[in-house]
Amino acid sequence: MKASEIRAKTPDQLDDDLAALKKEQFNLRFQKATGQLEKTARVKQVRKDIARIKTIAAQQAAKKA
Repeated sequence: MKASEIRAKTPDQLDDDLAALKKEQFNLRFQKATGQLEKTARVKQVRKDIARIKTIAAQQAAKKA
């Protein structure tokens, strides 16, 4: 997910995306622990997407305040 795509979303959409990514991150960690993880690069990608969403959400909140 690109930063420009994230900036175009509303705060509610960002919250929904963040929840979905955290759920996916949990599932990936569970798969890794049980030895069923196939796409190991996805763990890193999800982690970076979560950080990207949190950063942009904080920037948008700072602009409003």
